[in-house]
Amino acid sequence: MNHIRRMSRGCYALLLTLTLTACDNVPLASDADAQGHTPATAATREANASVLKQLDFTDQQDFADAKRGLIARDPLLRVLRTTEEGSSIVWDMPSYDFIKGPAPDSVNPSLWRQAQLNNIHGLFKVRDGVYQLRGYDISNMTIIEGRTGWIIVDPLTAKETAARAIAFARQHLGTKPIVAVIFTHSHVDHFGGVLGIVTAEQARQKKLRVIAPTGFMEEATSENVLAGVTMLRRSMYMYGKNLAHTPRGHIDTGLGKGTAYGTIGILAPTELITHTGQELTIDGLRFIFQNTPASEAPAEMTFYSPDMKAFFGAELASHTLHNLYTLRGAKVRDALKWSDYLEEALTLFSDAEVYIGGHQWPVWGKERVQALLETQRDTFKFIHDQTLHLALQGYTPREIAEEVKLPASLNSVFSSRGYYGTVAHNTKAVYQFYFGWYDANPANLNPLPPESAAKKYVEFMGGADEVLKKAQQSVDAGEYRWAAEVLNHLVFAEPGHAKAKALLAHTYDQLGYQSESAPWRDAYLTGAYELRHGKPEKVLDMSSTQELLRNTPIPRFLEAMAARLKADKAEGKALKVNFVFTDSGESYALQVKNAVLHHRSGTDANATATLKLTRDIYLKMIMGKAGLNDTLLSDDLQVEGSRVDLVRFFALFHQPNGSFNIVTP
Repeated sequence: MNHIRRMSRGCYALLLTLTLTACDNVPLASDADAQGHTPATAATREANASVLKQLDFTDQQDFADAKRGLIARDPLLRVLRTTEEGSSIVWDMPSYDFIKGPAPDSVNPSLWRQAQLNNIHGLFKVRDGVYQLRGYDISNMTIIEGRTGWIIVDPLTAKETAARAIAFARQHLGTKPIVAVIFTHSHVDHFGGVLGIVTAEQARQKKLRVIAPTGFMEEATSENVLAGVTMLRRSMYMYGKNLAHTPRGHIDTGLGKGTAYGTIGILAPTELITHTGQELTIDGLRFIFQNTPASEAPAEMTFYSPDMKAFFGAELASHTLHNLYTLRGAKVRDALKWSDYLEEALTLFSDAEVYIGGHQWPVWGKERVQALLETQRDTFKFIHDQTLHLALQGYTPREIAEEVKLPASLNSVFSSRGYYGTVAHNTKAVYQFYFGWYDANPANLNPLPPESAAKKYVEFMGGADEVLKKAQQSVDAGEYRWAAEVLNHLVFAEPGHAKAKALLAHTYDQLGYQSESAPWRDAYLTGAYELRHGKPEKVLDMSSTQELLRNTPIPRFLEAMAARLKADKAEGKALKVNFVFTDSGESYALQVKNAVLHHRSGTDANATATLKLTRDIYLKMIMGKAGLNDTLLSDDLQVEGSRVDLVRFFALFHQPNGSFNIVTP
């Protein structure tokens, strides 16, 4: 019994963690260098000044579009999440108020322009019967007036931001019942806030229509389970989670201001869109759907309203070059399919008079809508085709990334600029999609791991002092990309070398300041921050994901469990246990053999231990809210068979907290 109790919460939670959020407060700094980021150097000032000559910054059409139809804005748009542990900031638009006027030396002027556009927030009238709430989250919430009520499209990431947004809409538009919800795709920023606009009980009682693309629930609940811990840690770099909102810190994501760290929920669809051309009448309005899987999301769709001549494009097109590969980590997206879907939309919805996206501002006018879709189509296809063109000649990913440049006709269009995705890392994504990680050079087939290689590089280059000296010369010359590569070797060879870490952090600062891509900027500046202050002690927090977890199939967690098996501890061991869920009627047999964990539906008569529990207590274990010491003697959990074998079984699994090193070994 004592052995069982000592397993505590971690033994169960270690394998079941779904990581979609972290709840630390966003750091807000009053001083530009409060986190230690160094001033822009002469080389950075010169690089950023040159951007002003490359683009037509006198073009104010995007600003006119972003402000068009403003009904009201909330100047105090700060949203909190309150739990038993206290309050945390979910969303804070006033923290971006410094983004005005000319770009500071520490920000690429093109990215500064994008950040200014994404600062424009409030409730907007897009056209008669269509309204948008922008700036309440990284994504938009769209309201369509039906015959009797509201149709809500993409209710944001978090319950808290969605509730604030819908309350603001009701304040200015009046109160109407919600008659339908449309989820355009399976990314959490387009469904996670649904319980902020309607409760699950209200949805059941009113028989609310919930419409989503085929595969939505599987993709929405599974993307972050197997690889979620790693994705979340990497997303802290991509979105600048721990960076202050200052001219030397986080200013934007390129797609919106930032991510909302709040309570995430979901509703299961009542109707699925399975094919392009499928039509539905929703509260008296006719909609024609386009199914676009494997574009920006594995399950995604767009739709068109012939009555309003409005094309709701989800993330098929945005006011930025989107990601074919997202830096947080995900399956590579299909550039050719994405381009083909845009071509299909151009044909199917050629009379659209307004384009309404899941992020950023609409575009009005048939010709301008067509132009946006055409340039996005051609941008993706150019990157796809030219990557393969160079690969056919033997170019490798890094070479292709350096070679491929958009033609002037695309490069001069702001919506094709790399504020979110970039040409460089999207070409690598295309290469990976077709050829994988190996570039065919045998030297790259089985290289030394970074730490081992770093020590040899430093030794070959004459030792740490010599490397530091030469790196300083490269930094002084403004050769930051090269200096970062060299100094990274030095830090990995000697992680305690304070001067090396300081110089690398300074180098990352300059690379961040020069980046047109917001995720690149945040990645560089987060690297600099962690070199100076260390990694976060904890990343994972499950309390905000309970409603999403309720809709996640048990097998997804068992698959994640297999990925956390400690092979060295499991080698030579053979164990069988059963999980029986007494309320849902589900049961699973789990077997460790050959240092691999398998599961199958049903129980195994040869299992030496059986764990009986309810799904509710299972969810508490997932969230780290309960362990065996809390539940062993309750009616929620029973153990049959060998308790010792159960302890041995759970001792084979790793409990991650997601706080692994990135910029140090």
